[in-house]
Amino acid sequence: MSAEELKVRTEDKAKYRVYQDRSWQFYEEARVAQRAGRWAAVGLNAVHSAISMNDALTIYFLQKKSVAADHRKAVDLLSEIPAEDVGNQKANYKRILAKKYAVAYEDREFREKEALEVFKQVERFYEWGLSKLPESKKPKEGL
Repeated sequence: MSAEELKVRTEDKAKYRVYQDRSWQFYEEARVAQRAGRWAAVGLNAVHSAISMNDALTIYFLQKKSVAADHRKAVDLLSEIPAEDVGNQKANYKRILAKKYAVAYEDREFREKEALEVFKQVERFYEWGLSKLPESKKPKEGL
């Protein structure tokens, strides 16, 4: 897939911090929602945490951000970053994005089991992303 098909925008490398912070905020809100048993909120905040972390990574390494309406197109951009284990994390990110439709658009309850599963996937992606960026915000202990 070419960059034109990906619909990317060039970004200043320093802007990765904005998206890293946004990722952290969504991550923390997913944790709060989990404690309250709000499973759809867990799922959607977790997914958005991963999307923001992906943006932070691609901006930091490539100075590019996907602006495609379909977040799944950003998976190819992620695979371009020169980071260890990017292949496994690309697959993980695809699984996370697949949950976005279920939690946001399906006319059914998003269940606890699904919320905990997607949060675990996001936790792995988030921690991996933090390990690749120079300034890391670690999640607070005690979920």
